Amino acid sequence: MPAYGNTQENNIFENILARRSVRAYAPGEIERNTIQTLLEAAVRAPTAMHEDPCAFVVIQNRPMLKQLSDQAKPLFIERLHHSNQTGSHGSDIFSNPDFNLFYDAGTLIIICAKPSSSFVEADCWMAAENLMLAACAIGLGTCVIGSCITALNTPKAKAELGIPAELNAVAPIIVGFPSGATALTSRREPLILAWQQ
Repeated sequence: MPAYGNTQENNIFENILARRSVRAYAPGEIERNTIQTLLEAAVRAPTAMHEDPCAFVVIQNRPMLKQLSDQAKPLFIERLHHSNQTGSHGSDIFSNPDFNLFYDAGTLIIICAKPSSSFVEADCWMAAENLMLAACAIGLGTCVIGSCITALNTPKAKAELGIPAELNAVAPIIVGFPSGATALTSRREPLILAWQQ
């Protein structure tokens, strides 16, 4: 790991290296003030033109999460079929009625925004990364659940979840207590296309 000038910089880089996509969660509910801390980290992310477009929905209702999982799986399978990706991303598992799209995590945080400019989605994803790094720093696991985005943006789901019609769900992130260690995944070296000096 590169040497940095102070401990704070070392901690930030260590936290980046420690973050994992966690897909196994232990029972236990995250307290409201902890969620608030994660949201405060999210809104500190950079935004284009300082628009601060992100809004949040927090779901800690397990029956509601199960219902949303059941609604999202067939829509995701249909999306895979339309894009000829039925053999990818373990599509068979989404057909299993016992499979929980949210991996039994007790909290889903949905970052939403009004599609008002070209940069809104990028702003939401930067907020998501801040949130996930903050969660990692306090011992929580996270995972982006992109396979539920289509379901979250249906009029029915928006009405049930309190998402105004003019906003879109952009970044759904589960948060919880990891049930064990998550293995390190390999990453390739940075692909540098050019280095102009």
